[in-house]
Amino acid sequence: MSSITRAVVAPVPGGPEALRIVERERPVPGPGQALVKVHAAGINRPDVMQRQGHYPPPPGASDVLGLELAGVVESLGPGASRFKPGDRVMALVAGGAYAEWAVIDETVALPVPEGMSFVEAGAFPETYYTVWSNLFERARLKAGETVLIHGGTSGIGTTATLLAKALGARVLVTAGSAEKCAASLAIGADVAIDYRAEDFVAAARAATGGKGPDVILDMVGGDYIPRNLDAVAVDGRIAQIAFQRGSKLSLDLLPLLTKRLTLTGSTLRARPVALKAALTAALAEHVLPLLAAGQARPIVDSVFPLARVAEAHARMDASAHVGKIVLVMQDGA
Repeated sequence: MSSITRAVVAPVPGGPEALRIVERERPVPGPGQALVKVHAAGINRPDVMQRQGHYPPPPGASDVLGLELAGVVESLGPGASRFKPGDRVMALVAGGAYAEWAVIDETVALPVPEGMSFVEAGAFPETYYTVWSNLFERARLKAGETVLIHGGTSGIGTTATLLAKALGARVLVTAGSAEKCAASLAIGADVAIDYRAEDFVAAARAATGGKGPDVILDMVGGDYIPRNLDAVAVDGRIAQIAFQRGSKLSLDLLPLLTKRLTLTGSTLRARPVALKAALTAALAEHVLPLLAAGQARPIVDSVFPLARVAEAHARMDASAHVGKIVLVMQDGA
């Protein structure tokens, strides 16, 4: 067996053309880790930000791109016992997923449910962990409530729609075209708002009888922040997970008091493994049964071989996708 793995790095910041496929020594699993032969790796917005030089890996993490993967356990490091060689797993990693081989922490990995493909499994960890943490734990979305999800056709948006519907919430989404609104409705959203054609604040209020959504999930930031405060219901919760339009602005926070709001947010990549392990346990309890029943499985937009990683990133940059873009390694998925 070769000790070399092909992997994707971005030596200098830039567009998709900045990505390079390099040869590296195959990683060795440490205590509590497993070596995985990677079959598929999801592409996420943080990968684009890393390629552009805006989101460096946390200390100690691999410079190889990629935050989620699915594959087969090859060997175990000292003390690892949750999985055995030959097991199909999907895992969250702080880096290193765009490669033929990767090491994972066993506490931040889940078994791939029967009947779920490696491509679907490779599209699972990053968005499902993010959505569960922010929408259900921090924003406390409950059955019977209404949630407004910005970016309804993104990986996060499709995941949030699937999980919110599966767990009994009503879903409003925003999207940037009539076609994307139709795609959101097909995925399961109850109402889709074309933010280019109408004001999402007025539309969200109209869709909720003037009350506003109970919860808002936002990755846009910028000028959306005051509009979210305006749109959300009294006693509502807003979960901020990114700032695509920027994080700095002049803002009147009086609605936080007058509407008794909760504004929360978090990042995932730099969290300690122990905190990610707690999220893994929550997903095992609440989400794996849905996947095993064929529900709420990732929406896959497109699949690219590793050699075409630049094309995959170009599709992400164009925001043309509905759901997740996935890389597959040389021997496919």
